[in-house]
Amino acid sequence: MISQKRTRTIAPAALVATILWHAAWGWEVNAAARSCTIPSFHAGLSFPLTHLDQERTCAMLPVIEQYTAANKVGPMRTPLPQFLYNYLLDHPVTAAALVNRLELGLHKASMLGPGRFWGTDGEGTEGIVQLMYRDADSRVYYVEGRHDGTFLPEVTGKAVVLLRMRPVKEADGRDSMETVLIAYTKLDSRFLSGLFSLLRPLAGKVVTRQVIKGFEAAHRLGEAMYRDPARVLFEATDSPPLPDEAVAFLKTALAALQHPMEVSHPAAAPR
Repeated sequence: MISQKRTRTIAPAALVATILWHAAWGWEVNAAARSCTIPSFHAGLSFPLTHLDQERTCAMLPVIEQYTAANKVGPMRTPLPQFLYNYLLDHPVTAAALVNRLELGLHKASMLGPGRFWGTDGEGTEGIVQLMYRDADSRVYYVEGRHDGTFLPEVTGKAVVLLRMRPVKEADGRDSMETVLIAYTKLDSRFLSGLFSLLRPLAGKVVTRQVIKGFEAAHRLGEAMYRDPARVLFEATDSPPLPDEAVAFLKTALAALQHPMEVSHPAAAPR
């Protein structure tokens, strides 16, 4: 049973990894060759994309300008306070381990460097996610990967994913986070890209369904943290335990969920 559990991981930053469905990593544009500018407004929301350097801007621009499909998903709610939501989003390995050990998902994830991780949904999709920009309420990601499934077998492509989050209150007074996700997807194959465009309504539903699956896993993790913090902490410390700094953060964070007026929010562990 233990070996079966340890083979499953997810990154609910999952919020991001689930859009891997049509994505991939790599700088396909030489930033020195031209000046690139990405519009700030996407699906009615403003993102501070002018803060990005030219290399990153030029890498994302072809995906946004020549996308095969564009999707807006949300707003969706995750029952976690902002400090903990952001921590899990920015620490995908810790988030992956928790969802894995609590048996909430089938995905796997591992860090490849600062702000860069690999992920798979365990169902034929895998890719690498690069964090391009972050602030208190926004994330911008560049993704590359491949998908081998029944809808579009063996396709590769790139994606730009924009997240906008804001804290909200539930009817019972608990803190939650509301998230809107905007994704631009560009398939590598021109033929499949054209076919995908013809099937765009169906394709949009496929992407939306995959994104929602990731948010549902994050939602279940949030509920588990509120409902059974002892089990969450047990899984975090069970052999092999999570890193000491992650365990220390989770101890304080789980206590803060149970007694929000008595425990101050913990500082995030280093990424």
